[in-house]
Amino acid sequence: MLDRLAALEAEVKADEDQKRARKEAALAKVREQRAAQQAERDALRSRQAALVVRKKDRDDDDDVRGDQLGGALELARKAHGVKQELQRKGEKSWVKSGALSLFFGPLGWLYAGSLREAVPAGLAYLAAAFILAKLPSILLMPALLIALPLSAIAGVVYALQYNRHGTRQRLFNKDGDDDDDKKPPPKQLKGK
Repeated sequence: MLDRLAALEAEVKADEDQKRARKEAALAKVREQRAAQQAERDALRSRQAALVVRKKDRDDDDDVRGDQLGGALELARKAHGVKQELQRKGEKSWVKSGALSLFFGPLGWLYAGSLREAVPAGLAYLAAAFILAKLPSILLMPALLIALPLSAIAGVVYALQYNRHGTRQRLFNKDGDDDDDKKPPPKQLKGK
């Protein structure tokens, strides 16, 4: 019995030694790979540093001044762009409009679209959704795969028109009139 127990202990110890040896070999392999990657990174950094040093040697004082002036001009352009972006508070994001229209269909048109078109289309969409909810979804997928991207395109166009005109615009107006923004014609003064 003691011999069997000693043999079992020796077997368990041999298994543990094998596992430890495999683990150490795997760790050594990972260390070698990391060392090779670090050596590649160091070589790349040294090549890049050499290129930067060569470029600096070629540049003279005028180029340095030109770079500084170019950097200042670039910073001024960015600041001007940020200022203009902040001034455009009333614009609608075409990305948001497209995403809302893609996920919610014509209901997403309410973000930037003409209310005369978006409200009836949204109500029709909801009514169709309630009616067609009884059908298996496999039958609805082809229709949705066509209708929702078209709705997203319409949402993007609505947002672009809103940003261009500053107000909600209709997509489907016949005469080019905008029914959402109809203002009465200016009153003409009668001459005496």
